Amino acid sequence: MLSVNRFRRLEAALRRRGYGPTIEWSEIIQPPNDADDFAERTIYVILNSGFRNSVAEPIYHRCVAALRTGLSATTVFRHPGKAPAIDTIWQAREALFEEYGRATDPIAFLEEIRWIGPVTALHLGKNLGLQHAKPDVHMERLARHDKTTTAKLCERLARATGYRVATIDTLLWKACESGLLKSAVYERHGWTAAISAEVSNEAWQPIMSDGYKALTAEPAPSE
Repeated sequence: MLSVNRFRRLEAALRRRGYGPTIEWSEIIQPPNDADDFAERTIYVILNSGFRNSVAEPIYHRCVAALRTGLSATTVFRHPGKAPAIDTIWQAREALFEEYGRATDPIAFLEEIRWIGPVTALHLGKNLGLQHAKPDVHMERLARHDKTTTAKLCERLARATGYRVATIDTLLWKACESGLLKSAVYERHGWTAAISAEVSNEAWQPIMSDGYKALTAEPAPSE
């Protein structure tokens, strides 16, 4: 079972790899400021769906640069489905952002956006600041071994650690994606067989950037 102690060991290994700022970003993520922000976060999720992040990230920056200068995403990205969808979302961004703000069920609304489906909508919801976990292949394997669901697994660890549900999901997914925890092995054989040698037995210690410390620090008492 993924206990708090095991979760903390994965977290410590990820922080040693320099992943701390992403964890901290997930903790303080805010809703989109405007239509451009909403559209860019949506485009980011579309590009990360089915692509490794190392592949999707540079494509995302090329697409956004093109769109901001009035060009089509198809000028820098040739995917026959995703590129036209990105153009459509950018062109309709003002209406989409307004409708999202009025939606009584934000996830159901996101599912209706072009190239966003039921699972991808949960990923996008996380990136828009909602409290959701995405049941992707890695997370579902972890949950099946623990005889629970992705949502309940993340909710349990969120209650125990104080992290947001979305942060728990992001951290566990990254641990699996990076090979620290082999999800397929975990599902079949459990924790000991699935962890890499990098997942230390040492006691966990929080490692936070100066920027995050400043954001979360208690205000100084007035004199």
